[in-house]
Amino acid sequence: MWEFFVRSLDASTIFTIAALGELIGQRSGVLNVGIEGVMLFGATLGFITAKTTGSYLLGFLVGIAIGGLLGLLHGFFSITLGGDQVVSGMGIWILGFGLTTYIGSTYTGPLGMERIPAILGLSPFFFLGIVLTVITWFVLSKTSLGLMIRSVGENPTVAEVSGVNITKTRYLCVISAGMLMGLAGAIFSLDYNPVWSYNFLSGRGFIALALVFFSMWNPFILVGGSILFGTLWQLSLNPQMLLPGVMSRYIWRTVPFGITLGALLLMSTKWFRTKWGAATPEALGQPYVKE
Repeated sequence: MWEFFVRSLDASTIFTIAALGELIGQRSGVLNVGIEGVMLFGATLGFITAKTTGSYLLGFLVGIAIGGLLGLLHGFFSITLGGDQVVSGMGIWILGFGLTTYIGSTYTGPLGMERIPAILGLSPFFFLGIVLTVITWFVLSKTSLGLMIRSVGENPTVAEVSGVNITKTRYLCVISAGMLMGLAGAIFSLDYNPVWSYNFLSGRGFIALALVFFSMWNPFILVGGSILFGTLWQLSLNPQMLLPGVMSRYIWRTVPFGITLGALLLMSTKWFRTKWGAATPEALGQPYVKE
């Protein structure tokens, strides 16, 4: 039972860190549906770097760096060119899905390095996720930078009149968001499951995207949602550890995605939009054109 609980919390770390990145980007008004693609790049290049150099540090740094570069790329298409943010994000996902399969195929198999030491039985990145959550909440809620980010995501025209540089603020957010997504991918391949295989994230990036909406852009609710989905994900992988003999494991594997779909359907209803719609950044997904 304790092993199941630990693995669930470790799984939740991947969701938490990736979703925090998306939350920051969305707070500035930029939507990135390509989280899975960014995570795949971070996971694959981080894995290859660590395996070839024997350094975990370099592996994580490469994962963060490639995530930041992809965030910059998404920002160029979405902010500078004013393109459709969904199309740009999907392009990053498709690129990540295809290119990481090609460049990582020769590295299929285990990492072959000594595992990162646990803290109280938990991955040290679980505690990092909690720290990042508190930092994100504090910056967005209690600082002038957070006020600028939120104002850019709500009404960029008013923010610009107030002296806020819309382009710089949004670029800061999308690059930071990409770095967190890349880090989440690297954590998956170097700590949570250090074995490279084809499309090994299996949709975790899309669940992280749904978690941002599920949390209504609140970092603390996001952590709770991440733990819930981490538990469901672990249950889908090893149902016999908690509920032996209850449904096929293949049915359990559909549960996280079924709940995600149900949550998104609920959020699309008129009742939900009326009651909670104020939480949605008003300018989310809308390119800003200076008048």
